[in-house]
Amino acid sequence: MLRIDFVTIFPRMFDSFLAEGVIARGAKQELIDVRVWDLREYASDRHRSTDDEAYGGGPGMVMLAEPVLRAVEATGGGHTVMTSPQGRVFDQAKARELAARDQVVFLCGRYEGFDHRVHEALQPEELSIGDFVVSGGELPAMLMADAMGRMIEGVVGNSGSVEEDSFFNGLLDYPHYTRPVELRGMKVPDVLMSGHHENIRKWRKEQALRATLAKRPDLLETAELDPEAQKMLAKLRQECHSS
Repeated sequence: MLRIDFVTIFPRMFDSFLAEGVIARGAKQELIDVRVWDLREYASDRHRSTDDEAYGGGPGMVMLAEPVLRAVEATGGGHTVMTSPQGRVFDQAKARELAARDQVVFLCGRYEGFDHRVHEALQPEELSIGDFVVSGGELPAMLMADAMGRMIEGVVGNSGSVEEDSFFNGLLDYPHYTRPVELRGMKVPDVLMSGHHENIRKWRKEQALRATLAKRPDLLETAELDPEAQKMLAKLRQECHSS
């Protein structure tokens, strides 16, 4: 069972996250154990302070180290992740890697971040959801946990849907269609209506390659492509050059 801990000053932000969706389903099935730790419970003063002014001056407050260290000790101390715009960008491979661990503790920062002694004491892995800044680490931590939860066998009802997600195999997903067959002059591709499973498989594979080449060609540098996919990609690239 994967255990996920969130250390935060806003524990109620996680209420709806833990009530609906993938993580809630995993917890109900006892495949994921989720715990939320209120950082203020580990403050040392009567005001339950978790931040203070920075030494050396400057704008913004800094989160105190001692409450964080106490809270992490209370979790039992698994693999610690600090949500940070300075960290490596989180991706599907990292989701799979973290999901394989026994316990992941997310430190959800606020303000100007944590007293640097949190880094020195815990040596957390810093992860980002992109090159932008949000008000706190709670939302990034939820996004990462949701991606991790999908990697746990049994959490998502149809495991095939996980395997065909964008990025799971290094490529973007192919287009999906449902009823009706025609909508405002736009039709479902004939191949999907043919019932010919092999042609459908090839079409979806080619469409995934086409989408990746058009939107995220950088992914093709590391994607593991079988000979069929390599041949399809060469053809698509030739089409691009000739158009």
